[in-house]
Amino acid sequence: MIPRKEEFAKVLDFLPHGKSSEATREPVAQIIGELNFTLLEVVMRADAKIMQAQRVYIGRDERKEVDHIKGRINYVDLTSSSQKYLHEIVHEIIKTRESDFVAFLNRAGSINIRSHMLELLPGIGKKHLDAIITARGSKPFESFADFHSRVPHVTSIDEVFTQRIIEELRGESKYYLFAKEPKREESEWRR
Repeated sequence: MIPRKEEFAKVLDFLPHGKSSEATREPVAQIIGELNFTLLEVVMRADAKIMQAQRVYIGRDERKEVDHIKGRINYVDLTSSSQKYLHEIVHEIIKTRESDFVAFLNRAGSINIRSHMLELLPGIGKKHLDAIITARGSKPFESFADFHSRVPHVTSIDEVFTQRIIEELRGESKYYLFAKEPKREESEWRR
């Protein structure tokens, strides 16, 4: 399957004068893609009015706020403000893409003979896994509310997804279900 490119993103932090460590002074924003949760640094247009959590277009067509994309960044490259706001923004994206995550709950399968994709979600062990599989076997989940009504022992499933995505963004995962694997330095690949 060809990975789809990010079209829209949410602003995590906006630095109107750029980073103090960089020679050129240009308005920079740290953003997160709504599709693959890609962390990016972009240069904004000088006349753009930017706020935290604002949705911006980053696709190939004419961009209103974004001048150009500087590149992918990792979690450690995020400003403290971006890191602080990341949880809230990821949670917001999950809620707007609820149908995609419900579809994941309905389709997730085994990774290997001993583990299941659903077990990679924080707080989902064998008992919860059995309850989820039994519930979706009788009828596919239709929404997060439907999931909670039929699998009541799992606390806020949207929060579970949020925690998993942030774990992936930090680069702490063996498997990447929702976010692109963080870019690695060449020296890291040789370890």
